[in-house]
Amino acid sequence: MKYHIWTVGCQMNVADSAKLGAGLERLGFEAVADAGSADVVVLNTCAVRQGAEDRAVSKLGRLKKLKARRPEMTVALMGCMVGQRTADLQKRFPYVDVFARPQHFDDILLALGSDPAQLGGEFWPETVSEPQGQLAYVPVIEGCDKFCTYCIVPLRRGRERSRPRDEVVHEVAALVRRGVREVTLLGQTVEAYGHDLDGRPDLSDLMGAIHSLPGLERIRFLTSYPPDMTDRILEGIAQLDKVCEWFSLPVQSGDDAVLSAMRRGYTVAQFRDRIAKVRSLMPQAGITTDIIVGFPGETDAQFASTYRLLEELRFDKVHVAMYSPRPGTFAWRKLEDAVPEDVKKERLRAVEHLQERIAGEINRGLFGTTQPVLVEGRGERDGRLFGRTRSGKLVHFEGTAAAGAVIEVRISHTSPWSLSGEVAVPAPAT
Repeated sequence: MKYHIWTVGCQMNVADSAKLGAGLERLGFEAVADAGSADVVVLNTCAVRQGAEDRAVSKLGRLKKLKARRPEMTVALMGCMVGQRTADLQKRFPYVDVFARPQHFDDILLALGSDPAQLGGEFWPETVSEPQGQLAYVPVIEGCDKFCTYCIVPLRRGRERSRPRDEVVHEVAALVRRGVREVTLLGQTVEAYGHDLDGRPDLSDLMGAIHSLPGLERIRFLTSYPPDMTDRILEGIAQLDKVCEWFSLPVQSGDDAVLSAMRRGYTVAQFRDRIAKVRSLMPQAGITTDIIVGFPGETDAQFASTYRLLEELRFDKVHVAMYSPRPGTFAWRKLEDAVPEDVKKERLRAVEHLQERIAGEINRGLFGTTQPVLVEGRGERDGRLFGRTRSGKLVHFEGTAAAGAVIEVRISHTSPWSLSGEVAVPAPAT
């Protein structure tokens, strides 16, 4: 039996697809790159943005034709497009054989006539995916309890459930034995890790547990939620050399009234405090954030507050999106999407232009410095090596080095989006 998995969306979806693939292979299935030659096709979908959902619907349209030619093929729809009730999806896509919510892998196995019990229960603890390079994503907490008014994720992925610490350590150790040098610990709100486990270990405890694994060079984590990012976690990870000084800390808006309408659970002042704490402990930290422009009711003055906050805090990268209502959310049900489309686009462009300037200024400050870069590979177009600094900067450079090595690179060119340089050769002793 052959399988094919198509994935769109966040790093969690990437990790979910890898886990499902590893489970299928343990049960004797073989991966193929072409859906047309597969006995089982799984679409792992995202519904956070309309564009991602549109891509999945387009892919389903192509699969409909394939299924008509090969009715014996099993088609599975998985991920955030699938909620608790599937009647509407079944009506829209009657040729799909099984609908599975995120991480409900067992539903797919049962549809294939396989026994999920062979894989060890929830989270499939003995199933580790084959890494594709030196970097790997490791989910440590699933679900979300925050229920922001614009977000569909809690309704699709369910409540927060932490994986046992020993299980995470086992998976990371297995990945490192297979050549991984950097792991990113994943969660919709990753600092919520452990609140539902015996002894209530937190994220810094988990990182401490994997920190001593031989061969592991770097640890990253995402995505953060400001109220969950406690002083204890920050102070703990600041003491762990392998944890990179890189943070993904979404603010979403720089106005308290908009944050309240979003039900984000913090104020702008509280967010500033978290940024200040990070920078006091790790002055060279790279920090990215997320912004939604055009949220229902957002005025020009409220957008201006967001713009000023971005000017003030000077993030290394800003992921900005125009608000779009997601069916099923509170905002979709109760808040009028009244900000005109052209105003949303204008605000988005303003943020992009501001961030291009800020990122360019930040990166120019690295000109002439020497940065440790973990080599990820060579670019297909220019043949140069590439990798990232501890603070998350993408670096392209000339030289010779093995993938997975940490190389000192002297930065000789900067742009808002990346850095370039060459391997730093120490001057000969005199």
